[in-house]
Amino acid sequence: MRYINFDEIVQNVKNMCINANCILNEDIKLSFDKALECEKSPVACNILENLKKNAEIAEERMIPICQDTGMAVVFIEIGKEVSIKGGLLRDAVNEGVRQGYIEGYLRKSVVYDPIIERINTKDNTPAIIHYDIVEGDRLKITVAPKGFGSENMSKIYMLKPSDGREGVINCILKTIEEAGPNPCPPMIVGIGLGGNFEYSAYLAKKALLRPVGVHSEKEYLKEIEKEVIEKANKTGIGPQGLGGKTTVLWAAAEDYATHIAGMPVAVNISCHVTRHCECII
Repeated sequence: MRYINFDEIVQNVKNMCINANCILNEDIKLSFDKALECEKSPVACNILENLKKNAEIAEERMIPICQDTGMAVVFIEIGKEVSIKGGLLRDAVNEGVRQGYIEGYLRKSVVYDPIIERINTKDNTPAIIHYDIVEGDRLKITVAPKGFGSENMSKIYMLKPSDGREGVINCILKTIEEAGPNPCPPMIVGIGLGGNFEYSAYLAKKALLRPVGVHSEKEYLKEIEKEVIEKANKTGIGPQGLGGKTTVLWAAAEDYATHIAGMPVAVNISCHVTRHCECII
């Protein structure tokens, strides 16, 4: 058995909350350059250049890329030979989020009660935490702050098996088109296929962690990703909804087995600031 100290987890989560919000991932930076090579609209090109400049300033000054520093979503892979010393893993993650959002001067956007009182927790906790027990003696933590301008545009569809591939493509594109300018495009789209109602949403969120430019290894998912990107970029929504060929920077799909009577499809819309940072302890 390998022991990992509670405080080490806190420190790593704190740093990842700050870094994820202030340093745009390299794959997204490269996707701006690729988009500029294809974009014909002067307005769209200007917006893409400004997004690049915004990311440069944020990293240089270590200030948030976006004013919405999101709700902290944390993915954890814990080896079955790992034990946490000094407290619970959940508490370590939330303490790291608390310290990161306070020390990093990140906006606190979480409220205790989602319906009536809506009192701010003042430290952006609790986080959304997903756990997966794996082989080995390591702990992998991925922090993915998610803003709600894009999260609010996400949807789940419980399709019939007879809706087929065409039905899947149609509901994904419908979600993108209805989102329009609201999620601050260009978007990155996470797609979850299969499982059940809640698991398809988890798959869609997890899909957003895959680097821009990397397709699924499954051929049928790869073809869905390519078709969604191609058709979404023909909608004319464009950067910030002001027109152009760059509505979607990337689409990534994950799948899972499902029931014979259903075909769940989740579409998790994300803006270009699809933030995530990981560490392995």
